[in-house]
Amino acid sequence: MLTTTEEPTATGPAATARRPRIRAGRHLHGGRVTYAVLTVFTLGSLFPLVWTAIAASRSNSRLAQTPPPFWFGGNLFKNLQIAWTDANMGTALLNTTVVAGTIAAGTVVFSTLAGFAFAKLRFRFKNLLMVLVIGTMMVPPQLSVVPLYMLIAELSWTDRLQSVILPTLVSAFGVFFMRQYLSEALPSEVIEAARVDGASSWRVVWHVVFPAARPAMAVLGMLTFVMAWNDFFWPIIALTQNGSPTVQVALTGLGRGYIPDQSVIMAGALLGTLPLLVAFVVFGRQIVGGIMQGAVKG
Repeated sequence: MLTTTEEPTATGPAATARRPRIRAGRHLHGGRVTYAVLTVFTLGSLFPLVWTAIAASRSNSRLAQTPPPFWFGGNLFKNLQIAWTDANMGTALLNTTVVAGTIAAGTVVFSTLAGFAFAKLRFRFKNLLMVLVIGTMMVPPQLSVVPLYMLIAELSWTDRLQSVILPTLVSAFGVFFMRQYLSEALPSEVIEAARVDGASSWRVVWHVVFPAARPAMAVLGMLTFVMAWNDFFWPIIALTQNGSPTVQVALTGLGRGYIPDQSVIMAGALLGTLPLLVAFVVFGRQIVGGIMQGAVKG
């Protein structure tokens, strides 16, 4: 008869020393497949921007040839100058910065206040009002164009920046986003402790709510700024190219003619994209740090 013997399991300090230890805070390293996949996705994400720069550095006749160019030419600064002059890009960039910055700041502040109210305050019909706020996200923006344009015409705001800023100072998505974040990241005990110490509602918001919501505010501000910068549908209706255009409105005036100059159009698109890239390079670390801080706290 065959018998099997099991080796006794080692216990004690010697066995503990032989076991692999997992140190807290140890960095995880990816393998070659991970880096290969990340490289492919990075190159795919950068290709539209690189192609825009290549097309802006070529002539219109060269872009029409087959195969298209895949390297930079010598007409980049010439096309950038033409796009800057023809589209009045200086004024357009300034207007877009004012519009996008104001909309982002207003959306962050108002959405944080509304999100805090829906998350932590008690009042009648709170759930019903939250459902109505979320329901507005289901309404297509095209349905509100005619009454909104009639309103700004009555206020004599046509072709003025306030006609683009005021209708979008707060968004239903921002309210819902901040409400969800504050419901988890802000304990009710902290608010009660501040009230016991005699803090008013505005002091609670300034010293408790805003510091706790800072990571979500950074993310919401970045998303809102990019959306406001790239917005085209409503600005093209409310603004004109000869008045106070934004970048997207100004770009519609480029390349007009029987044969549109695609190289100049690409140069204008490159000018309109560069400020967003600069902003991300300057503030990208703070934005990512805020996202990671919120993830760790959650």
